[in-house]
Amino acid sequence: MKSVALVGGMDRLEQHYKSEAARMGIALMVFSALGVKTASKIRGADAVVVFTSKISHNLMKEAVKAARSSKIPVLYCHACGVCTLRSCLECLGTEEGRATLREGGCSRFISQN
Repeated sequence: MKSVALVGGMDRLEQHYKSEAARMGIALMVFSALGVKTASKIRGADAVVVFTSKISHNLMKEAVKAARSSKIPVLYCHACGVCTLRSCLECLGTEEGRATLREGGCSRFISQN
């Protein structure tokens, strides 16, 4: 897996999110606000993680719509800490070049393909 889009979360933790993902060998794109090309950037990700506790409704709608249109797996999680991100990234695997959810151990997260 090359890149993951993180939608939501806390602005003050953005650098911590990115460094944790880099430590795991993943390039992380963080979207905490709706921007001009947010949807097109999300379509380029291998997976999307949505922190539902810290996100605007418009950003969540755009992110999920972009992910669904590109058949990108989406993980929803209510918490928004660095440990939560680490758990989400550990649940993601690759199968035939596509991001997938690993079997077992990911029951805390609501996923969608």
